[in-house]
Amino acid sequence: MTFRAPLKDLAFSLSAVTGIERLYQSPAFPDFDADILDAVLEAAGDLASDILAPLNRVGDAEGAQLENGQVIVASGFKDAVAAFADGGWSGLGADPAHGGQGLPKALEMAAYEMFHAANMAFALYPTLSQGAIEALNHHGTDRQKALYLPKLVAGEWSGTMNLTEPQAGSDLALLTTQAVPDGDGYRITGQKIFITWGDHETRDNILHLVLARLPDAPAGTRGISLFLCPKYLVGEDGTLGARNSAHCVGLEHKLGIHASPTCVMAFEGAYAELVGAPHQGLMAMFTMMNAARLAVGIQGVGIAERAYQQALAYALERKQGKSILTGEAKAPIFNHPDVRLMLGLSKAKIEAARGICLLTAIAADEQRLGEDDGRLKRREDFLVPIAKAWSTDIGVEVASSGVQVHGGMGFIEETGAAQHYRDARIAPIYEGTNGIQAGDLVGRKLGDDGTAAFELIRDIESFIKNNRFPEGFYTSLRALAAGLSAFEDATQWLIKQKPTAPGDVAAGATAYLKLAGDVIGGYVLLKGAMAAQTRIDAGDGDAAWLKGRIGLWQLYAAHVLPHADAHLTSIRSGVAVLDGLTPEAL
Repeated sequence: MTFRAPLKDLAFSLSAVTGIERLYQSPAFPDFDADILDAVLEAAGDLASDILAPLNRVGDAEGAQLENGQVIVASGFKDAVAAFADGGWSGLGADPAHGGQGLPKALEMAAYEMFHAANMAFALYPTLSQGAIEALNHHGTDRQKALYLPKLVAGEWSGTMNLTEPQAGSDLALLTTQAVPDGDGYRITGQKIFITWGDHETRDNILHLVLARLPDAPAGTRGISLFLCPKYLVGEDGTLGARNSAHCVGLEHKLGIHASPTCVMAFEGAYAELVGAPHQGLMAMFTMMNAARLAVGIQGVGIAERAYQQALAYALERKQGKSILTGEAKAPIFNHPDVRLMLGLSKAKIEAARGICLLTAIAADEQRLGEDDGRLKRREDFLVPIAKAWSTDIGVEVASSGVQVHGGMGFIEETGAAQHYRDARIAPIYEGTNGIQAGDLVGRKLGDDGTAAFELIRDIESFIKNNRFPEGFYTSLRALAAGLSAFEDATQWLIKQKPTAPGDVAAGATAYLKLAGDVIGGYVLLKGAMAAQTRIDAGDGDAAWLKGRIGLWQLYAAHVLPHADAHLTSIRSGVAVLDGLTPEAL
């Protein structure tokens, strides 16, 4: 099935949900306006539809190969990497001082959603480079920025994150990779696993950002430093020299994203340079990971959109059984209530997840306007784990529904529905599993007083209170109000438990994140429904399509928001319900 770039959906979300218009020609984005927004979305849609999407099935079938120590990418991927760089997509949101276009992160995320939808395995390649750009921009020296950032921003070189080791997993305190001083630099020795696009020959160089320990490092996470280790050594004038002793020694055999080379990297005395201060690597890496976590949330939205589009097309053409909705004797399965409900809920959750991710990005953009008293930063930080975890869970859920809509044909690889499900399944795992995101949300992001959560709750309350809604909205509004009340009650309960019952907080973390995502998703859809109603009243736009935005809000309010009370009950059950679940009992 051919991928269709959801340009109308994205433009609507950027306007109705984020209010991106207030960034137009602002001091932070002086050249950004509606024409630029439309042009970027259209060009990104063309790249996604015409170049990336046709390679998705090819990449899944061929995968990446390791031959004689060299990683070989799937057919067509090298040309696609070149097209991506030539189009300037690597520098869409990067600082113009380093060759970037300096456009809002919200617009960048909208473009990347289409790239992930078209070909998730490919889009992981620039996503890691984005993170490297962020880390160097925030923590690199002036020399490092001048030497490395223009190449990364131009897409001439790519970047990676090297965190995980076989014995460590997500527990970075267990890292053993060593960095020993050697003249003006360091020599790194150790092995890293699960390194996305860790090696390939599609670009002239790869910059590995590596977590390692100095000889005098204290134990635990406080002893971690960040290093930049190039595949090919770089002279002070930017010319490439000899091959560094950092090699891919194995490719992981994965459930999905086969075309993305996930490498086992061996550093055998590889030359590197320190990024940031000694023993402060985790802080620098979190800059990279924060960017990556929002990008992974967008992956969830993208793969959900792709799976949904294919399921919808199949449901409209596949005829089977009599429809209770239309009376047709041999009806398209779209006209059976169960199938239409699956598709409608999939679409509603995609719109909700898209809005949550874009709200996260716009909070970062608005900070650049220089008017933040800390509120926008708190909002961004609070939303990041929700954007990552809730959206990637939706990606898996919608991809699974896509298989279900296809019936038996969905279980057959030739239809492509199974690939979307396989590809989607990694997103809740990497860049910190969704359980880790939930722990981060109730820990650091909720804080001791819940300020960020309560600010968000008050904003949603204010939106409900200060708008005049059509009569048909009120049943759905009551569902959102009830969900918001549960969200506030859960926040208060968790904060109360923190000092004396941290186990209760940890046990309720995942349910709290789901509750928060459900409620914020409802807010997103309400904003969209109100904007749609306003346009309908003004005779502006496609009335049938706009009525669909209202229908999605009402469906979500009927089928998703009522789960809020159940989530609240789960949160309050605490850790005691786990006490009897010992290994012997299970």
